[in-house]
Amino acid sequence: MHLRFNVIPIATDITLTFNFQLSTLNFQLIMIGIIVAMEKEFALMRNSLTNIVKDEPGLCIGTSAAGQVVLKTSGIGKVNSAITACTMIKEYAPEYIINSGVAGGIDRSLAVGDVLVGEHTAYHDFYVGDVASQDELGFPALIPADASLLAKAREIGKSNPSLKFGLICTGDQFITNNDALMVIKSKLPEALAVDMESCSIAHTCHRFGVPFMSIRIISDTPWVDHHADQYNNFWATAPEKLFDVVKRLIVLN
Repeated sequence: MHLRFNVIPIATDITLTFNFQLSTLNFQLIMIGIIVAMEKEFALMRNSLTNIVKDEPGLCIGTSAAGQVVLKTSGIGKVNSAITACTMIKEYAPEYIINSGVAGGIDRSLAVGDVLVGEHTAYHDFYVGDVASQDELGFPALIPADASLLAKAREIGKSNPSLKFGLICTGDQFITNNDALMVIKSKLPEALAVDMESCSIAHTCHRFGVPFMSIRIISDTPWVDHHADQYNNFWATAPEKLFDVVKRLIVLN
């Protein structure tokens, strides 16, 4: 919006004349970044956007109720997701970034289909022993979600009992058995879910000062038999629950 201010001092009073040039109104929409790991997630989110100005494999720019959205797939894993976050920040300068996707539940308080908001993220496979302190590493062991985004997610949670909050941990492995789960829980007993991208994106956003939050839907639970079948069957109906939360979060912003 273009505004011209004429300030006219009169004696000891100041009169402000606001000249609104209505013919040249130009509302600049904020840019929201959304990063997903897989094409299935990308397709669901892309279909929720309007006024699409760029649409190519792995990248879509359109609008939501709150502003412009740049949607990108990262590929799977920490390196792919960190590169995607870095290039998104440098090329599009989003006001904040949301990472949506799936995660494996590693706590019995979660069931398949629950949606987990990451209050914090952490690496479960990062270890430097006594070589360096956490301060020397340049990022906290538990990277917090942006407080404003988290508050808005909690507002959504008041009417959505399947929305949970807690620690998401990240590593470059798909957890396939209970033994691997127990190793992670021994390192991070408060962890509720595990994925392969959340903390690497959080780490990147932390370094560049960009607000961030991860939202994950629980796709499988390693302590049950044939849990890989949970993941394969999950895609039939469950992802819409996650994307409904993401869309509501964007509208609230």
